Amino acid sequence: MYAIVDIETTGGHASANGITEIAIYLFDGREITQHYQTLVNPGVPIPYYIASLTGITNSMVAEAPPFEAVAPLIYELLHDKIFVAHNVNFDYSFVKHHLAAAGLELQCKKLCTVRLGRKIFPGLPSYSLGNLCRHLEIPINGRHRAGGDAEATTKLFSLLLQHDKENAIAGALKAGSKEQFLPPNLQPEVVKQLPEVPGVYYFHDIKGKVVYVGKAKDLKKRVNSHFTGHSASRQRQNFLHTVYNITFQETATDLMACILESVEIKRLWPAFNAAQKRVEFRYGFYLFEDQEGYLRLAIEKKRKFSHPVHAFNLLIDGHRLLRALIRQFELCPKLCFLQKGGGTCAGKTAATCHGACEKAELPAVYNERVKAAIAFLQEQQPSVVILDKGRNTGEQSCILMEKGRFYGMGYVPVHLQTTDAELLRPHLTQYPENEIIVGLLRPYAGNGQQLASSPK
Repeated sequence: MYAIVDIETTGGHASANGITEIAIYLFDGREITQHYQTLVNPGVPIPYYIASLTGITNSMVAEAPPFEAVAPLIYELLHDKIFVAHNVNFDYSFVKHHLAAAGLELQCKKLCTVRLGRKIFPGLPSYSLGNLCRHLEIPINGRHRAGGDAEATTKLFSLLLQHDKENAIAGALKAGSKEQFLPPNLQPEVVKQLPEVPGVYYFHDIKGKVVYVGKAKDLKKRVNSHFTGHSASRQRQNFLHTVYNITFQETATDLMACILESVEIKRLWPAFNAAQKRVEFRYGFYLFEDQEGYLRLAIEKKRKFSHPVHAFNLLIDGHRLLRALIRQFELCPKLCFLQKGGGTCAGKTAATCHGACEKAELPAVYNERVKAAIAFLQEQQPSVVILDKGRNTGEQSCILMEKGRFYGMGYVPVHLQTTDAELLRPHLTQYPENEIIVGLLRPYAGNGQQLASSPK
């Protein structure tokens, strides 16, 4: 027995919106055996644009029962049936969420007439309920009202049953079928063709734009996990409605997938990615030459796309390190902006400043010590070559970081057993660096060794 359901709501996600109307048609595959329909008091105001679309106003639902009052009857109608709706995940998420709030746990098999329409009547320009019914000459008496849309969906489902020559409906009801949970606009073949290997995957919208980037040890398993469950949040419902296609890039290792994910999030800035959309380190040492020709080190807030010679999170850490460099390399505190205003340079008292701030020391002489300080900073940063398994037996994966800066990654011939960066670079693809990537690679440096292998 099928339960064809349509609801009207106050908004697009169940967790913060109510149901204003529900209609249920029980259908045995040949005829309607029972029909239930009621307005529902959602407990929240109906937005003006929703009222304009559906015709359901606050005054109409003022005397209607709240959902919890009709929940037991709705549960009895649905709990042992196959739940059918146009874009079923939307209706099911609302009904399941509000039944759960009333203490009733709904678990049904589901069928989506959007997905079934694509399979049984392929090639149509649109599979919205209005356009699909118009193409199939199904009248809708009361568009955007639960009763009218549910009745039209019942007639549509009857036609789908009649024209289902490839048993698409039976296939969708099989245990493990992806038709039960995939977004309405995503073809199951797209998910089936995903390999069970590490990599990065991309969710695309109707125009092909990337809206989400993720990484996985197993691409197929990870992508499928996005579509399980029945979260009623706004983000999930928007996400499911937006996804039309999935592409991927295979990587040899999980570490490479993590790096590529970070690169792609910052390159594409996808709408549904929340993490990594920030500058990780807050401050940095910036180097510039003043009008007198002296090189000056300054602590400044880190800016997007800027390249400090050294970055750090806490201002106090930067001051501590800069003071240490001033002492070790005899730099001028005034030229490093640690002393402001007039008066005698503190570096003279500490015997670090040789008069550069008063132009008593030539820029070329002073600048050599600044360059030495920068070189010292860089030498303290780890250099590492990570060689690991490749995508096939003829290659090995390679990740290169030099003096704390990520260079890139790629694949080298399996016979090229070397840690010489000059020999490795031609085989690698350069990628922009960020602190997340550097943080991923630092643990592999291990006591300053150049060669490291991925931990098992």
